[in-house]
Amino acid sequence: MSARATETPEHPKTSEAATSSASPGSPASPASPTGRPSSPGRPPGLTLVSHDGTPYRFDPGALCLELLPTGGPGALARYEVLHEPADLVAWAARSRLPEGLEVAVSESEVRRVREVRDALLLLTADRAHGRPQRPEHLDALNEAAAEPPLVSRLTPDGTRAWAPGATGTHLLSTVARDAIDLFSGPHGHRVRECAAHDCRLLFVDTSRPGRRRWCAMEHCGNREKVRAHRARGRLTESRPPARSTTEG
Repeated sequence: MSARATETPEHPKTSEAATSSASPGSPASPASPTGRPSSPGRPPGLTLVSHDGTPYRFDPGALCLELLPTGGPGALARYEVLHEPADLVAWAARSRLPEGLEVAVSESEVRRVREVRDALLLLTADRAHGRPQRPEHLDALNEAAAEPPLVSRLTPDGTRAWAPGATGTHLLSTVARDAIDLFSGPHGHRVRECAAHDCRLLFVDTSRPGRRRWCAMEHCGNREKVRAHRARGRLTESRPPARSTTEG
């Protein structure tokens, strides 16, 4: 059975519970992307939903990293959102890929995307923490990238369009090639994990200063500021009052 991106199906909203419930070694916190397909006036990135139901914008900075919050290996498997072809079609429509892509996806291609995504997630986490890249993860990525990618074409009116006949394999190859470009490019050393103590979302810092720490300032950045403020308050309250001295 296959699905085609002629329509964008409603995608289930899942909480970001895995941010706190995933095992300490989990490299990312899955949350399901929501919202409508990208448009020219819309900033890149995904709309995620926190555990308390609050939506926030997360821009991981690269197409390949947009795939990572859809699930993962091990403990993250229970947060999987790519169950069937329509789910992958919906993800493609909401990604930073240009609009207009019509992609036919089979059940076997969805399984293949999940396998490569899991390898890419672990590969990205290793990169973020300065760990050696594992050969099995590199092999999975390179094999996917070796397949033909999505193809664009120039239309008679001078605009860009997707070539017909796109498949899930072409989509995965495009994502894998994007990952290779990222890791081998000028921002490869800026792949990071959110600095919040309970968040594992991965992103690449493409800002000029290179000081991005959070998945989203409106989410983890604000939460950590509140947490630090409360910690300082508790420290102040625990200190004994200063003794006054009297000169005799």
